[in-house]
Amino acid sequence: MTRVCRTAFIALATTAIISPLGSANAEELTVMATGGAWQAALRQAWFEPFAKKANVKLNEQEYTGELGKIKAMVETGNVPIDLVTVETSTVLQGCDAGVLIRLDYSKIAERSKFLPGTALDCGVGIDVYGDVLAYDTTVLKEAPTSVLDIFDIKRFPGKRAMRKAPAQNLEWALMADGVPAADVYKVLASPEGVDRAFKKLDSIKKDIVWWEAGAQPPQLLASKEVVMTTAWNGRIQNAIDQDKRPFALVWNNQIVEYDMIAIPKGAKNLDLAYKYLAYAAEPEVSAQLGRFIPYGPVRADATPFVPKEVLPKLPTAPDHMKAYLVSDAEFWGDQGEDLVKRFNAWLAQ
Repeated sequence: MTRVCRTAFIALATTAIISPLGSANAEELTVMATGGAWQAALRQAWFEPFAKKANVKLNEQEYTGELGKIKAMVETGNVPIDLVTVETSTVLQGCDAGVLIRLDYSKIAERSKFLPGTALDCGVGIDVYGDVLAYDTTVLKEAPTSVLDIFDIKRFPGKRAMRKAPAQNLEWALMADGVPAADVYKVLASPEGVDRAFKKLDSIKKDIVWWEAGAQPPQLLASKEVVMTTAWNGRIQNAIDQDKRPFALVWNNQIVEYDMIAIPKGAKNLDLAYKYLAYAAEPEVSAQLGRFIPYGPVRADATPFVPKEVLPKLPTAPDHMKAYLVSDAEFWGDQGEDLVKRFNAWLAQ
């Protein structure tokens, strides 16, 4: 969010253009991201301010996060983008496949300034988000206390939504089956552990509504199609803050992940791409995203610049980190392809 790409089943392509005033001959930078409220937040926090500051035309494209789209561009030699937002596991895959360039951090920022695991060879972190549970407070009389409650059909009957991917779901399945968070990836690395995870998912399979895009969980709750759903914390918080939905987030047993950005091999505006990465990595700038969507910065020295009213909404808030799991990108980079095949076969059964 290999770890399965954020929305890896539907391809879409839309384009937006951000141009500074008086920049008819401005340089152009094209960024491809995964759309929705998150891309809108990127636009407000970074795209528009950078376009103005650097006097460039910034073109936006959308995609669903799949590595295949980037790979196809590189292999055909037709690379119309300069930067692409990706999940951590996709960075590892793309690096191994040679479709993402190895970054020169001397042009961005000191690698030691970033949180562990967010300054990789072929991708740099841009935010911290949480995979959480969400529900409508007007629908459930009893409040869930853990993401793992999604497996409790007796206490919480009704349809529930989960992302149509093995990542996160298999981890939660094992945790719900009694595996300590510290042992999840060790267990999941074995055939017996994979079987155990799928067996736990079997117990609620008939009640699952699958979502593929980040905008779907709040829509499913609003339509009362499901009583609860897994979701990215920012999408639910936006529905609460902007749409005044009576939703609540459950942080206990959240899975913490990082969004990243990379430069595809063959990008035509390499120098400008590096200028953007350096800009977004500045502590004061890095902290701005939380104003528009509650995802945390990947630099610890950016925290003082996060507005005080925003801090309690972040996945990294102290109250939200009492029981959590950090997604193991290396595990999904190594095992993801096989687990995707197993997951798709399981769906078809």
